[in-house]
Amino acid sequence: MSISLHTADVPRSLRPVHTRGDRIFRLGARGVGAFVLVLVGAIGLFLGAQLVPTLHRYGLHFFTENRWIPNRDIVGVSAAILGTVEVAVMALLIAFPLALATALYISEYAPPRLRNFLTLLVDLMAAVPSIVYGVWGYFQLQPYAKLISRWLAEYVGWFPLFQVPGGQPHSASWPKSNFVQSPFIASLVVSMMVVPLACAVMRNVFAQAPLHEREAAMALGATRWGVIRSVVLPFGRAGIVGGTMLGLGRALGETIAVLLILSTSYDLSIHPLHVNGVTLSSFIANGFNEATSGQLSALLAAGFVLFCMTLVVNTLAAMIVNRSRSGATTEI
Repeated sequence: MSISLHTADVPRSLRPVHTRGDRIFRLGARGVGAFVLVLVGAIGLFLGAQLVPTLHRYGLHFFTENRWIPNRDIVGVSAAILGTVEVAVMALLIAFPLALATALYISEYAPPRLRNFLTLLVDLMAAVPSIVYGVWGYFQLQPYAKLISRWLAEYVGWFPLFQVPGGQPHSASWPKSNFVQSPFIASLVVSMMVVPLACAVMRNVFAQAPLHEREAAMALGATRWGVIRSVVLPFGRAGIVGGTMLGLGRALGETIAVLLILSTSYDLSIHPLHVNGVTLSSFIANGFNEATSGQLSALLAAGFVLFCMTLVVNTLAAMIVNRSRSGATTEI
């Protein structure tokens, strides 16, 4: 029986056979993903709908006004937006070197037994409630942090950012009340919550650095730090950026810890060592009980601004990690 050459060269189509468990898992994963997408979209639509009556009532002054005086119906979020960015950026500047150094030590230097313990310890830090960090920062960290604030104001006060109005850091009897409940102390507490999140992403990316590239660098005589500098860090560059931006998203939305520490002030001033400042999250939590219906819409509109800021930061972080070689198989 002859078989034509044309028929023999046709490739046979293969159809993957999924078991019942695989089908259930795929449907469940898709259902959870769709539910999360719908939930986030519903939250965004609800908060965005509150922006319409707010703009209709207050206009664009809602974004430029820094005062919040409910009895005079003066509403603005510019001071809260500035304070949010101020606290988040300072927290990120403090947390980034700590997270990077911790991730490198755990993945490259720590012995196997200590590595597992440190991994669990860092992951446990991410599970600690925000109010615990806030109470710890208020009662334990603040008495020592105000001394650091005074030192910075005394020796770096020539730079406008580190000036403390009325602080008198050079005086023997300097007013301690001017250096507490400041954005600087709030950023120290927030940085402790950013470190485990950023460290987890960086550690996972560093662990996926190609083994053959590590061995090739060592075969050429590279030291351990040489392998890290030439292989691990270039491979995990996007993971570092993505983890840092995810930490920024966490810092932007922190509420309870900031509310416990920060002394609410609606002044438009960038003096992180001085007792003043407000963030969007603490601004919403602080004014929610006394707000009228119109002011409640304004608070929810401020929540929409914070929602957009966090969503943009997290989306950019996911795009950077997923489009890189280091983030090809990294979940964030």
